[in-house]
Amino acid sequence: MAFSVANAVRALGDGTYTAALPGEWTIGPKPHGGFLLALAARSAVDAARVAMPGDEREPLAVSAQFLHAPEVGPVLLRTSVRKAGRTATVVSVVLEQRGRACVEAVVTVGRMPAAKPDYADLPLVSASPPPDAVDLATLGSGGVYKLGEVCDVRLDRAGAGFLTGRVGDPLSLTLWAKPLGEDADPYFALVAGDISMPVTFNLGRFGWSPTVQLTALLRGRPASGWLRVRVTCTAVHGQWFDEDATVIDATGRLVCQARQLALTPATA
Repeated sequence: MAFSVANAVRALGDGTYTAALPGEWTIGPKPHGGFLLALAARSAVDAARVAMPGDEREPLAVSAQFLHAPEVGPVLLRTSVRKAGRTATVVSVVLEQRGRACVEAVVTVGRMPAAKPDYADLPLVSASPPPDAVDLATLGSGGVYKLGEVCDVRLDRAGAGFLTGRVGDPLSLTLWAKPLGEDADPYFALVAGDISMPVTFNLGRFGWSPTVQLTALLRGRPASGWLRVRVTCTAVHGQWFDEDATVIDATGRLVCQARQLALTPATA
């Protein structure tokens, strides 16, 4: 299922939206966090359009708390416009399933800048993956990384010591991603900001690493082609770790910055 179809929301006319969480856009049995962020952003943008008709709007910032992991299936998104403005409209979104709040988000909606940046300090990442990059659809067992069925995601072997059982590499990974069958848009850039496996794999800590809080800034519309993703970590304290993702499009332009606080499996 194409991303634009899978990530669609349907308005009910009262600031409430429905959506379906498909099985393909999951990590293991759980819906992907970036996919949920994109759903919240879509519903918020539509709610902002209703509040401020006539202006083309896009998500500029999304900040979400992950309260409970939803299951594959239908969800309800309740929106509330907190501020309606010409420069920025702020919308709160609660994603619910079976009466329980699963994700609470605040979305800033406005006009995406089109001009070239006056300043940008970006990591050096090649425009396309090297020939020996790992297709993430081939990793894991039992279809854990189901995103590989609907996205093309490649991982640079350099620095990914966990691939060969090595422990101690810096907590920094480089990936390339694009949706299958269509070009990336700002909503897919939100997915790309959360598309990496946890960098703590390089510490030998495997298993589910749930996101607790995730904030993403959208800085431009992606050009056609690969999105380059550099993922780093500043500190791991016990089970808590941070993860920063910088997403750059095929032209070398910054399109998304994402930072999350997450939990890594405990050490033995």
